[in-house]
Order: sequence, then structure tokens, then C-alpha cells
Amino acid sequence: MGHAPPGVRALAAFFIFGACMSLLACAGLLFPGGAIEPMWQINPKAHEGLLQIAPWGIVLMGAVSIACALSAAGLITGSLLGYWLAITVLTVNVIGDSANAILGGDPRTLIGLPIGAAFIAYLLRPRIRILFKRGPDA
Repeated sequence: MGHAPPGVRALAAFFIFGACMSLLACAGLLFPGGAIEPMWQINPKAHEGLLQIAPWGIVLMGAVSIACALSAAGLITGSLLGYWLAITVLTVNVIGDSANAILGGDPRTLIGLPIGAAFIAYLLRPRIRILFKRGPDA
């Protein structure tokens, strides 16, 4: 997708950022006490939660990183599979934010709901959706 609309390119950049951050979190869990340990000061509750489910926290963050990277690649190349993966990742994130707000008592996560919903709505717009139905050479 050489001529992707700016919104699709921005979403791909968002997924690249997500892939990098989740990979960083994965590395932080793999190498506790290392040089990147201070990053957990941003969200110590998340760190504690991931440590409680060790080693699954490492697997989870690795899987999130891969899913985000594949979503970005799919959006950039115009892949129908990548398009649906991006929508799935965003949907899972909205559900996770909702669960964190309700079950985890962290209302700050509610900020992810309108953002995720806006991203999903953008991708589902007919003008955007058709780009992925035609394939990468459209």
C-alpha cells in the first residue's frame, strides 16, 4: 500500500510504537533489575500484575509485541489479514481497558475506550475498508 491514507499510516505508526513498548516490557520482565527497570515507575501496578503471572507475563508481552508488529505490517502492505488483525488487537485492547476499569478499579484506563473505538470506527469506514478488499496493489 504505497499510497495509504495518512490515517492508515498513523495507525501503522501507532502499532509500531505498541510493538516496541510491549517488546521493551517483555525485556524488562526477562531481565529484572536491568538498565530498563526504571520504566516500571510509569505503571508499577502493571509491573506487579505481570510479575504475578510470571512467566506468562513475558509470553503475553511477547505476543502483544508480535501482534502489534504484524498489524502495522498488514496496514502498511494493505493485507486483508493484517487489517483484521489490527481491528482484533484494538478490540481486545478496548475490552482489556474496560475490564481494568471495572475489575481492577483503575478508571484511568477508560481513556483507552474512546481512542480504541475511534481507531476501530476509522478502520471500518467504507473508504478505508475497501483499500484492504482490493489488496496491496489497489
